[in-house]
Amino acid sequence: MANAKKGDKVVINYTGRFEDGTVFDSTLEGMECSSDECDTDEHDSGDCGCGCDTGPMTLTIGEGQFFPMIEEALVDMAPGEKKTIVIPAEEAFGDYDEEKVFTVPRTDLPDDLTPEVGDELVLTGEDDESLGVVVTEVTDQSITFDSNHPLAGEDLTFEIELVEIG
Repeated sequence: MANAKKGDKVVINYTGRFEDGTVFDSTLEGMECSSDECDTDEHDSGDCGCGCDTGPMTLTIGEGQFFPMIEEALVDMAPGEKKTIVIPAEEAFGDYDEEKVFTVPRTDLPDDLTPEVGDELVLTGEDDESLGVVVTEVTDQSITFDSNHPLAGEDLTFEIELVEIG
């Protein structure tokens, strides 16, 4: 049986966990994950986009379709083989950056914007550049946004299994 090499199209299963063991993403059927998106009716139909319970992932090793450390770990693996890979925060979604948290006066925002803490929004600037944010504080005078990736600052542990090559 051949081992995987760079350029091979492979099928993998994985489970991603935080340092405390909480699952945040998995391709395994029946795996419960902590994503808030999984608490919707869309999750039951497989359309929520949370990544949990979606079935195996297909990728081509070396094309940057997944974390580089995982793609590198797949090289020389045989079907059925499993590995655990820890991806440090700085190589995953970066360190948490306080400078990506900012407050905007309500007078600078549309009058019909009535966000609540936890809402995920996309802000568009004057240059039409968009920025994904989470609302972290709402007052009568201002709204505070966090544009860090939700997994920023987290070391991620992935348990991967090579299902098949080709």
